[in-house]
Amino acid sequence: MITQRMFGKTLDGREVLAFTLESGACKATILNYGGILQSLTVPDRKGREVDVLLGYHDVQSYERNGGYLGALIGRFGNRIGGGKLTVDGKEYSLYCNDRGNHLHGGKVGFNRKIWKHEILGDALKLTLLSPDGEENYPGNLSVEVVYTLKDGELKIAYRAVSDKKTAVNLTNHAYFNLNGESDGSILDNVLTIGSNMITPTSSTMIPEGGFRAVKGTPFDFNEGKEIGRDIGAEDLDLLQGNGYDHCYVLNKKAGEYACYAEARSAKTGIRMRCFTDAPAVQFYAGNGLHQEGKHGYYGKRAGFCLETQAIPNNVNVPEYAAYGSSIVDAGEVYTYTAAYRFDCGE
Repeated sequence: MITQRMFGKTLDGREVLAFTLESGACKATILNYGGILQSLTVPDRKGREVDVLLGYHDVQSYERNGGYLGALIGRFGNRIGGGKLTVDGKEYSLYCNDRGNHLHGGKVGFNRKIWKHEILGDALKLTLLSPDGEENYPGNLSVEVVYTLKDGELKIAYRAVSDKKTAVNLTNHAYFNLNGESDGSILDNVLTIGSNMITPTSSTMIPEGGFRAVKGTPFDFNEGKEIGRDIGAEDLDLLQGNGYDHCYVLNKKAGEYACYAEARSAKTGIRMRCFTDAPAVQFYAGNGLHQEGKHGYYGKRAGFCLETQAIPNNVNVPEYAAYGSSIVDAGEVYTYTAAYRFDCGE
């Protein structure tokens, strides 16, 4: 079941709608502003409702505060080094909004757009046309994102097609805390990621080539551990990111839809299993959070993100593109799926 209501208005007077998807004891609220996941309520071990998503109660907070909380990201999730994009020998200079690099779509990304909406039974379809030249990307890009909530699983299906060869790397920037969004810390959330290697970065967090094996390092989550256990280790990659903010290359075949991660809370008993057919995920431990949220202050590491995607900066690094290129031809359909499945796993 999907219900619709007014959420508020933007600073320039545009109406923002909220859509609530319900399935059993689970509820997800999604805004047409930025395609934002505003809340996700699931039952804990005692059957109590717990909102596991960081967010805001009003439109102006989403407009004025950083962090991309719960938003759809595009045209390019994550970073492109130096804002340099070359397509068929032509270089495009993208807006640099992060230490001399292009981040999350640039100056006005998809997270700040009003998306068109359509309710299709139990699914919410959001669509957007990004015109040729927007943020200096080539091609008119038609984007479609479908949210569904069923049997404790929130699924996000992405689809895009351009009339010119271009670059696309979509994701969602949801911040989770399985203790509850107002808990204040994810350091005791236990996380497992099925990945044997990350992409090391420059001092400005740009993967420039090569891979780093996680075995024997603070980045190894294959056996599962508390997020906070090794986050303060004396490790160059950790220090550069002020904690975890790194791309994990997933241990699965290209295009294979599989469970790649699991997170759980000892406080609530809530378990989240994560699925995708994307080749990689950016694990961000909320190191830069500094926002007033729905029920109080979100400080450093109040939430964590698992942003499914292609490897960042793959448009400039061929060995990364080999795991899944973000360059798509005119008329080529870009598509992938991500899902978060909740239960009490204890």
